[in-house]
Amino acid sequence: MKHGAPAHLVPAFLATILVVGCGGGGGSGGNTTAGIDRGGGPTIAQGPISGFGSVIVNGVHYSTNGAIITVDDRPGTESELRVGQVVRIEATLDASGTSATAKSVTYDDDVEGPVQSIDLAASRLVVLGQSVRVDAATSFGDSIVPSGLEGLRIGDRVEVSGLAASSGEILATRIERKAATGAFEVAGTATAVDTAARRLRIGNLTVDYASAQLSDFAGGQPANGDVVEAKGTLNSAGTLVATQLERRGTSLPGAANTKGEIEGLVTRFVSASDFDVAGARVTTTASTVFEGGSATSLRLDAAVEVTGTLDATGRLVAQKVEFRRESDVELEGRVDTVNAAGNSLTVLGQSVRTTGETRFEDKSSAGLQRFSLADVRAGDLVEVRGYRDGQVIVATLLERENSTASGGSVEVKGPATAVSPPNLTVAGVLVATDSRTEFRDKNGVSITAAAFFAAAPGREVKVRGTLNGNTVLAERAELED
Repeated sequence: MKHGAPAHLVPAFLATILVVGCGGGGGSGGNTTAGIDRGGGPTIAQGPISGFGSVIVNGVHYSTNGAIITVDDRPGTESELRVGQVVRIEATLDASGTSATAKSVTYDDDVEGPVQSIDLAASRLVVLGQSVRVDAATSFGDSIVPSGLEGLRIGDRVEVSGLAASSGEILATRIERKAATGAFEVAGTATAVDTAARRLRIGNLTVDYASAQLSDFAGGQPANGDVVEAKGTLNSAGTLVATQLERRGTSLPGAANTKGEIEGLVTRFVSASDFDVAGARVTTTASTVFEGGSATSLRLDAAVEVTGTLDATGRLVAQKVEFRRESDVELEGRVDTVNAAGNSLTVLGQSVRTTGETRFEDKSSAGLQRFSLADVRAGDLVEVRGYRDGQVIVATLLERENSTASGGSVEVKGPATAVSPPNLTVAGVLVATDSRTEFRDKNGVSITAAAFFAAAPGREVKVRGTLNGNTVLAERAELED
């Protein structure tokens, strides 16, 4: 069973998925969250992995002892999994609602193939005919240096895992560089199905399935609208000659009264009581609790986490629908202080709070897979991405890097405030510029200081420089899209 429909592009105002599930850091530890019953029993969960020490998804710790782990349709192990990969877990939830014992963990990528184009300004790339969007919630594998689209080149083979939306694009939660061996893979909604010629399209990719082994198609053949996964090789015309073509299930599997949690985007919307999240059917009732929005906030491509119970038809009856906030702040610098017991730290003088759903990854030479705030020390070089809540930055991602990776530089990114040339504030950090500062527009083209400061107020700005006390002396200041 696959983890769901292919991931697509979310509109700009919801472009970043923040994993803030039930049972997060600082929670009550009981079996309810905001009035939601999280008591024990069978449960199905789907969403990006936020950490290990078990597998953590949507704020719940799933013990994998004895679990069947499947990685891209083959037997796997927990050590092969990475943060940001979207998985589906079948488990038994304990009475606390914050930990569980997994029976199975299934990971399937959305596309694996060559990078065909990269658009840095639009934060997009095309992989095997599939448009991929990256944002502050995208994790990149260690071999992609620098960590981001800048670290990729045309022709690189990559694996993308992400979240589903309605347009046919992929909102990537993790991108890994892969060895140039083995079959290419792509998942998505089948269109232009020609059963006579045995061809179809997934995104902008033509798939020839004349010689493919077909699996799980009710009528023996694919149909328009089916969510499919194809594996094969590219011919000289750029067509994927499939050796396997399989129909992917999108509904959450489970009997009536099974608890379910799903993180994703609204992929079909009729009304607040009839919509899909990542292809799984969802309904709300008069008792559904909404956080971060209301029933009227539901719409196509809205970013949500839904917690509820499956009914007899396999539909998820929502007890809670939580809308996601956009991550618009990034800090890269040394840790000033750490309070692991209090789920907090300071970076570049800014107070940062982590939750049970903060995505932790160790990219330092220590390379800890089971990495958490307890492993972070003052002086460590980290990158923090998140959003500001009052005077605190709530971290959606925290990565530890090699101590020499920055070369002594720091980086801040976020909305520009208190703009008063030659200074401004970015992500709460005071930034000073001078005659040596290089100013760039959103395309990376050099501009004058006057043009930069005229455009900066309210815009997202990225600054790289050196820290002098609590002020960043900017070497480069760049307008972001």
